[in-house]
Amino acid sequence: MKLYYTKGTCSFAPHIAMRELGIEPELVAVNLMEKKLGDGADYKAHNPKGYVPYVEMEDGTGLSECGVIIQYLADQHPEKGLIAAAGTPERYKTMDWLSFIGSELHKNLPPIFLPGIPDDYREIARNRLGVRLSYMNAELEGKDYLLGDTFSAADCYAAAILNWTKPAKVDLSAYPNVAAYYERCCARDSVKAAHAAEEAAAA
Repeated sequence: MKLYYTKGTCSFAPHIAMRELGIEPELVAVNLMEKKLGDGADYKAHNPKGYVPYVEMEDGTGLSECGVIIQYLADQHPEKGLIAAAGTPERYKTMDWLSFIGSELHKNLPPIFLPGIPDDYREIARNRLGVRLSYMNAELEGKDYLLGDTFSAADCYAAAILNWTKPAKVDLSAYPNVAAYYERCCARDSVKAAHAAEEAAAA
């Protein structure tokens, strides 16, 4: 299984999930500015959307949306418990978190630190993010992870996106439950292994 990725992006989320599931991906680095692979090939020949992540299966088919990729991976190894069975309340709670992370965190963090964004919009994005982090902070009260005591597919996504609070200079100490949660996620072997693999590939 190939994971087309760019270091520092949301492609880190399915990479974490793969490590949690014991999947050793074939990492394929993507230059997002040029939409090129390391050998100069056109990345859009694989993923016409032009962004990462993209997971390519052995039969050549692939998936390109972060939350869907994570669900797919988790469903391939149900014994690992990253996501509950279809039709269960726990399944929909995980999907609820995946949607929240994708639409509310994933989309509100980049405008704070990416170049070319008007300053007035940066402030709007920062304020919107604060509301979302306050909600997340309240939901994490008394919990180790988003769904309780067990690390889930949603946590794979959240851990990757919360990495962006560093370049965005968002002080998580204002959200102590989120800060502790993020540290807990970063301490997991899967997160460390994904980070080490991407560092090694870039060397």
